Amino acid sequence: MDLKEVMAINLCRIRHAKKMTQEELADNAGLSVRYVGSIERADVSASVTVLGRIAKALDVEATELIKRTTIHSTRGR
Repeated sequence: MDLKEVMAINLCRIRHAKKMTQEELADNAGLSVRYVGSIERADVSASVTVLGRIAKALDVEATELIKRTTIHSTRGR
């Protein structure tokens, strides 16, 4: 999984955990809703500047958006 996909997954997860809509996030970060959606779908790569704006809007460290996490699956066990 590339970093663009990692950020997409983390962004969506964190935004939902904070019960924030894409519209609210876009407004708080000064971005378009279409661009936020594109980032969440991993259609585009966000610049470092945009990463910082999104992190600030979500009230998290930027590293939380690009942190790779290991998902432990119990399927097949």
